[in-house]
Amino acid sequence: MLNLPAERPHAPALPHRTSVTENGSFAIANCTCGWRGPARRARDRARRDATRHSSD
Repeated sequence: MLNLPAERPHAPALPHRTSVTENGSFAIANCTCGWRGPARRARDRARRDATRHSSD
């Protein structure tokens, strides 16, 4: 008899909640899933990074 692990139901995927934080003259997009975007000097580029991540 094989001892297979019990199947667990998949938890529903949580929505990605992104934010932009500032560190000196840099803006960084962050997500609740642990993702972090590159440091950007332009806040609008950091916001675009966050939007792209949320829509993926």
